[in-house]
Amino acid sequence: MTNGSDIILERMMALHPKIIDLTLDRMWRLLDALGNPQDQLPPVIHIAGTNGKGSTQAMIRAGLEAQGKRVHAYTSPHLARFHERIRLAGELISEDALTAALDRCYTANNGENITYFEITTCAALLAFSETPADYTLLEVGLGGRLDATNVMDPMVSIITPIDLDHQQFLGDTLTEIAGEKAGIIKRGVPCIVGPQHDEAMDVIEHTAARLGAPVIAYGQHFHISEEHGRLIYQDETGLLDLPLPALPGPHQVQNAGAVLATLRHLGASETACEAAMSRATWPARMERLREGKVVDHAAPAEIWLDGGHNPAAGRAIAATFSALPKRPTHLICGMLNTKDVVGFMEPLSHFAESLTAVAIPGEKNTLPAKDTATAATTAGISAETAPNLFAAIDTICAHTPNARILICGSLYFAGHVMRENA
Repeated sequence: MTNGSDIILERMMALHPKIIDLTLDRMWRLLDALGNPQDQLPPVIHIAGTNGKGSTQAMIRAGLEAQGKRVHAYTSPHLARFHERIRLAGELISEDALTAALDRCYTANNGENITYFEITTCAALLAFSETPADYTLLEVGLGGRLDATNVMDPMVSIITPIDLDHQQFLGDTLTEIAGEKAGIIKRGVPCIVGPQHDEAMDVIEHTAARLGAPVIAYGQHFHISEEHGRLIYQDETGLLDLPLPALPGPHQVQNAGAVLATLRHLGASETACEAAMSRATWPARMERLREGKVVDHAAPAEIWLDGGHNPAAGRAIAATFSALPKRPTHLICGMLNTKDVVGFMEPLSHFAESLTAVAIPGEKNTLPAKDTATAATTAGISAETAPNLFAAIDTICAHTPNARILICGSLYFAGHVMRENA
């Protein structure tokens, strides 16, 4: 059965000829027509960066909720259902509430040009403004300076690691990309900064200085490391000895630094900081799938799922899988044609025995399977193609029944896998 929200979302796709068209003019126009809900939000924590935004948000939310706080959260893209993007006071938005917010935005927009992400962001801000909560966590969609979420004054900004991605929109260099990400920094508002390349950090510090925004930076104002299977965090207020993040991967230790710096800035307790590490969940990010149709089809093979799609994500995946117990590891990969495919795959060549390429079903910007396979060969991975996910699993399991299979390459592909696994 088609939901009412699905019908409105489909109409919204036709309101602008481009999927991405970075400007804030249309946002200001529609928000004004809606009564400026962005000015009525619970205190906002705004998160930008290339990688780690979603994980950072998930850990902060886990920490705040452990203190009994009600937390709104906005993220994108979704995996299986649009509702995943909007969490109202801790709960995924209901179908009725989503339909009502979308309908009000569609009506108020009155047929004017506006992108899908812009109008759905307005719907999220509208829903947040009308639901009591203690905090609002907003994840930037793309860039920062002209992103649709950049329409409010936050209580704190966070910039996670910046790397090359979306160059066609943000610029070809780290300096240019960092300029866009640093666009979320607001005058006088503290900015918490995760590990950065020197070029990116220079831009962030220059922007913050110009705006009088205090910077709380990794390596300067806080330090974090793994020691003897524990997470050690230190800042000017003291030391925390915590469990390692529940989210897998060595890169999550670095993400945890910005999380803990944020929670300490908000005055959170050590119990909240521990909960941020131990209770956070974030689907399709280095996730081991343990039940479902895809898992059953692959048994006794082990199934992992990750939506990372740029060179930095490739390096994070490689670090994670290189640290796992040895097991023959094979990839199933579907990617978009807008990504640095070889750059993503090169780190994976150090642990993957093969790659089976597929096209992402229903995604018009999918890279054809043969092109993905060609890129894998260029990156040094033995590659072939398959017509679909299950055929790819069969190909791998036919010669390595006990394989570790990583399904990767795109959050859109990850969403397809999750729907198939349901």
